[in-house]
Amino acid sequence: MKLLFDQNISFRLLKTIADIFPQSYSVKDLNLTNASDLEIWRYAKDNDFTIVTFDADFFDLNTLYGGPPKIIWLKTGNMTTALLAQLFKEQESTIREFIKDNNSDFLLLSLKNQE
Repeated sequence: MKLLFDQNISFRLLKTIADIFPQSYSVKDLNLTNASDLEIWRYAKDNDFTIVTFDADFFDLNTLYGGPPKIIWLKTGNMTTALLAQLFKEQESTIREFIKDNNSDFLLLSLKNQE
């Protein structure tokens, strides 16, 4: 399960969730820091990544072009890396099921996953 974290998500998060999502990378890790959202979206599509982001832009790209890639859209507001890591650990099974589901391209995660 390959996760690609958008540039607005701290690289420190990857270290804290490496035990449950070891194939996680930030756009910085893959030299995509200056890439457009469309370039990142295409990279994720070509390399079988699920994009994790705070932005609606990737959802919009999937709406326009269709998936894959799959998109995990975080609607958590400002929160610490530790709390974000806790959210990923609490939602691990939901994330894994979403990635395996061939009928779903989008997952919205909120702090209490109520949205």
